[in-house]
Amino acid sequence: MLYMDLNSDVGESFGRWTLGDDTAMFQSVSSANVACGFHAGDPTVIRRTCREAIQAGVMIGAHVGYRDLSGFGRRFVDIDPSELADDIVYQIGALQALAATEGARVRYVKPHGGLYNAIVSHTAQARAVVDAVKSIDAGLPILGLPGSEVLRLAEAAGLRAVSEAFADRAYNPDGTLVSRSLPGAVLHDPAQVAEHVLRMAADSAIRAVDGSILKINADSICVHGDSPGAVAMAVAVRAALSDAGITIKAFA
Repeated sequence: MLYMDLNSDVGESFGRWTLGDDTAMFQSVSSANVACGFHAGDPTVIRRTCREAIQAGVMIGAHVGYRDLSGFGRRFVDIDPSELADDIVYQIGALQALAATEGARVRYVKPHGGLYNAIVSHTAQARAVVDAVKSIDAGLPILGLPGSEVLRLAEAAGLRAVSEAFADRAYNPDGTLVSRSLPGAVLHDPAQVAEHVLRMAADSAIRAVDGSILKINADSICVHGDSPGAVAMAVAVRAALSDAGITIKAFA
C-alpha cells in the first residue's frame, strides 16, 4: 500500500477578513499548517481552525513565519537569527496553547512563505529555525524543500526532516520554486495539478518549467488553501491519488 500526506495552509483569516475555505479543505487533506498569528491568523481564528481540524481527523502543524502581516509573510526579512528563533518559539507556543484548549497538540512545524524560501539556502536563518524547534520539542518534524539547508541542519540536529513538494507551484530546473512574481508560478487547472501530483507521488519526479524531469522524494504534498479554486484542486488531487491506489495519510 502506498501512502501520501496532503497538507494545506489554513487558519489564515484575520478578524473580519476571510481567506480560503478551511472547512472544505479539511475534507481532502491529512495535515493542516495552521498560521500562528505573525503572517496571518488571530487567536479566535487559530482556535477555531484547530477545532475543525480535530473534528475532521486532520493533523495540526505550526505554520511559522516572519512577523509581516501586511506582506502576508511572503517577503524576505533580514532579521537577527536570535530574534528569529525567539519569534519561532513564540509562534509555536501560541499554537500549542490554543490547540490544547481543543484537546489537540502540535505535531510538526512548517515555515511559511518568505521564510520557507529563505531557509533553502540561508544558513543562519535555517539554523535559527532548527534551534527554535529543538528547544521546544526535538520530536517535532520540520517540513521543507528537498535539499534545503533547513532540512540538512534538522537532520544534523537529530530532528526529523520531512521533504515536501507543491501541488500547485511551478519548479525551476534546480528544484526551487518559481518566484510568485513570475507568470505561471502558481498552477490553477485542477487537471494539471492532479497530473503534477501523480508524477510526484507515483514516479518521485517533477516536470520543471523548462520541461526537464527532476527526481524528488516527497513525504508530503502541499495544496495551498489561499489559491483561487483551492478546494477544487484539493478534491482533484485526492481523487487522482485514490484512483492510483495511493492512500491519503498523515506522515506522523
